[in-house]
Amino acid sequence: MKHITEALAVWLRRKHPGAIVHMRDFLAYYLRLFFGTMPMHSTLSIRVFRKDGTIEDKGIVGTHEVTDAFVAALVDTLQSSVAAFSDYKYHDSGTDNTAEDPTDTTLGAACGDARTTGTQIEGATANIYKSVATHTYGGTYAIVEHGLFNVAEAGTLMDRHVISTVNVESGDKIEFTYQLTCVAGG
Repeated sequence: MKHITEALAVWLRRKHPGAIVHMRDFLAYYLRLFFGTMPMHSTLSIRVFRKDGTIEDKGIVGTHEVTDAFVAALVDTLQSSVAAFSDYKYHDSGTDNTAEDPTDTTLGAACGDARTTGTQIEGATANIYKSVATHTYGGTYAIVEHGLFNVAEAGTLMDRHVISTVNVESGDKIEFTYQLTCVAGG
């Protein structure tokens, strides 16, 4: 199954670079759902607040699996007496649209602004973790990636999403809403 979704993603990227992110994510999500291999999956939604007061609601811009590094941290935490999951609240964004990969450990090219601390809450149901952060940009960027980390600098990458380009100028804001759904009962 993993090979099928990876091959589909590569083919779609070649045929429609940049613009196909949503379709690729949509197809990969439903293929994984159909074949029953989704114990955890995530979504990223964004809203853009322009400095002129206009708001652009982009909705869900990506769906993906968590990183290998986060899964390893999950297993390590379950084996220890220290719970470290409340630390995954630091949102970062960048300008590299290289496709996501479960082996990612950082963003491709972070924009360089300080990470924004998200507010952590339960999503629509008890099995959804939700972190919401609004980042104000200090420069002009073509934002195409988002990551959620466990510390304000460096740290472990929980998830990385590549999105369609959102151009921002100094003073513009993006509200990132990250949700991780953990499926019970297999």
